[in-house]
Amino acid sequence: MKTLLSACVVLLMWASIAMAATIGDAVEVSIMTDDGRAIPFYTSKVRHDLKKVYAEAVKGDHYRIVIRNKMNRRVGVVVAVDGRNIISGQKSWLKNKERMYIIDAFSTNEYSGWRTGQDIVNRFYFTDVPDSYAAAFGDKSAMGVIAVAVYPEVEHCRLPMNYQYLNKAQSKREEAKDKAAAPSARKETQSLESAGTGFGREEYSPSYRVEFDPEKKAVETVLIKYEWRETLCKMNIINCCKRYGQSHNRLWENEGYAPPPPPCRY
Repeated sequence: MKTLLSACVVLLMWASIAMAATIGDAVEVSIMTDDGRAIPFYTSKVRHDLKKVYAEAVKGDHYRIVIRNKMNRRVGVVVAVDGRNIISGQKSWLKNKERMYIIDAFSTNEYSGWRTGQDIVNRFYFTDVPDSYAAAFGDKSAMGVIAVAVYPEVEHCRLPMNYQYLNKAQSKREEAKDKAAAPSARKETQSLESAGTGFGREEYSPSYRVEFDPEKKAVETVLIKYEWRETLCKMNIINCCKRYGQSHNRLWENEGYAPPPPPCRY
């Protein structure tokens, strides 16, 4: 029992270090539910131009993608959910020629649904893959991924900005960690149930067109892989060890049968 408890504690400590509510350097991305809860992220891979995290989806929750521009100029963000551009609904490759939202310097915008008109969106909500918007088009190529590609506005007659946000040593450590963990995670994900995003209720959301000249290369790309809690537990992304020390009397109330094993195996 002592061995199991100590292992669970170690996992819990690791999870608390890896967990965050926002991700990104050029921009800061968070996922908010309608009850005001920020969905925690669990880091998978981090380098200066690519951030990959896991997030827990709760079936039926409506959510918003909140993006804060941390740069001193406008940026265009190509946002794709389950591989589909949230403005055009087309399959997205996160390129600068796609339709994008513009965020002013040091400003925050939020995106709550698929844009179906100049002033209308249909809400994002977590659902099973067959009920998802992408699956309706027969596209499961990027299911369960919220992607944000950031393109700063071209500034003429100015020196390019330095986008090196992370030191090389940290970047190399994270890449090595990702390479070690990725094969087993990818293999198991294929056999687990995945989550998707549905085409929800219609809401008023005014928008307007502006002139914007994006740089050719994204300064940063954020990929958020959302899964059901059970899936994240099986992938060992989050700590799902059973908690011990319940209030009942362990000797008096024991029925004499072997309990099922805890979800964490060592």
